[in-house]
Amino acid sequence: MVRSTIVVRATDALPLAASVDDEQTEQSLAEHKQQSKLIFRRITANSEPRCSIESGAYTLHYLIVDNVVYLTIADKSYPRKLAFSYLDELSKEFATSYGPKVEAVRKPYAFVGFDTFMSKTARLYQDTRTASAAGGSNLDRLNDDLQDVTRIMTKNMEELLWRGDSLDRMSHLSTSLRSESEKYRKAARNININAMIRQYAPLGAVALILIILLYWRFS
Repeated sequence: MVRSTIVVRATDALPLAASVDDEQTEQSLAEHKQQSKLIFRRITANSEPRCSIESGAYTLHYLIVDNVVYLTIADKSYPRKLAFSYLDELSKEFATSYGPKVEAVRKPYAFVGFDTFMSKTARLYQDTRTASAAGGSNLDRLNDDLQDVTRIMTKNMEELLWRGDSLDRMSHLSTSLRSESEKYRKAARNININAMIRQYAPLGAVALILIILLYWRFS
């Protein structure tokens, strides 16, 4: 079932609206709501417009439409097709009600009134049976877009976190490599100088001796 929903602006992750969750839901989804903030920070202009990110017993589904991200946390067993049908309904209503105002707002949760529509729609999608019955016409309308659910990008939260950690480690590794490379260049330069000294020192010594002998003989 659909557990919690938030709407944010894609460019800066400014929260625009969110479902009003009870205390139990807040506690049980605290970690996943933190994960949703990570997802918003990772979203770029090249991100997949539809994506499901699995995390423990839940899946975070997001939909990007016109610079707005619609994200819902649902049970892992909840069908992706219904989750994206729900998000699609939200996106259409939000665009109709607030679309032109999205870029201008500066304060978070400027469209808090959208919770009424989210709550009403979420109730229709509480489980697969009621969602299929109440949203049948909408599902038929979306069938062409959503019937091939393999087209929806699926990721794992641990993988997402691991990739972020990898980037940090790669940055650190790159810095270390630059430092080691500089040390190597200095060492190589010293080795070359020492090699030249070893190669030409005997010749220099012989030349010096000859100069001294010639000077002594003809002085």
